[in-house]
This record gives sequence, structure tokens and C-alpha cells, in this order.
Amino acid sequence: MRGLVSHRALSAVLGVLVLIGAFVLSTGTPARAGENTFVEVTPNSAQAGSRVNIRASCDNDNNRQAEVNSDAFGRVMLRPDNGFLTGAVTIPGNKAPGDYPVDLRCNNGNTASTILTVLNMAQPSKGPATGGGGTATGRGFGSLLLVGGLVAVAVVAGVSARRRTGSRV
Repeated sequence: MRGLVSHRALSAVLGVLVLIGAFVLSTGTPARAGENTFVEVTPNSAQAGSRVNIRASCDNDNNRQAEVNSDAFGRVMLRPDNGFLTGAVTIPGNKAPGDYPVDLRCNNGNTASTILTVLNMAQPSKGPATGGGGTATGRGFGSLLLVGGLVAVAVVAGVSARRRTGSRV
């Protein structure tokens, strides 16, 4: 009888995890053709006077230069580099702290933007620089990790329950 109960419990847990996984994976917006235009600044929070890297994509037009403009550092031309557009720039040392839009303008007419936060020496860091969120709208690797972790927990719980039930019989 206990084996039947633990089997039902394990089946219920796995069923819930499958539903959660399906929900997580379905909530991501799939990338569509023409929507692969983005710009990201790394780090996205930086001290005035420091150098930042810029990476962008102009959809299917990454074999030509593109322009990035921001009040944080002015105009920068991005150049083709391994399927992306890249560049680097130093934020002027006297730049006032704040959030500055960084705007990409592609030759094919596509545009994208992100935010660069300029810090001064007196301000504490805002945390790790994790990018500009250029991939936030697509299905990310994080969703797969979440589902995989939930499945692993369910398997461990099921094996543990089965061992406990088996030792009492």
C-alpha cells in the first residue's frame, strides 16, 4: 500500500514539474526574423573615466559599420567582428553620474537602445555588470536550468521516498 501511495505522490510531483516547465518555456517570446537588433554595454554600470565595451547586432546587416550615440560618451562607430558589431569607448572622467541612454542606429534602418549607468567615486557599486539585457526577450538558458533543477529535485525526492517506504516494508 505504501508503495502505491509513494508512486502516486511521485507521479503528482512530476506532473506539477512538467506543467511548471511548460509554463516557463512558453512564457519566453521567441525571436522572430527582423527582431535580432540589440545593443549592450559591458559593464552596464561603470565609473566615470573607465572603459566600456559595446556589442550590437543589426539583424542580418552585421557586415557593415553601425553608429552608437550616447550623452555618456558621444558617438562611436561599431565594426564587424565575428558576426556582431563591436567597439569600446572611455567614459569621460568628468561625466556626471546618472543613467544615460545608448542608442544604436543601423544602416538598414533598425534601431535599439539600452541604458548605461555612470557612477562617481563616492557612490557604491550597483552590483555585478551582467550586460544590457539584449537577450531578455528570448528563451534563455536560465529557463532550462530552472526546469532541470526542478526535475532533479523531484527525482531525488522520489528516490528518497521509495527508499524510506522500502525499508519499512
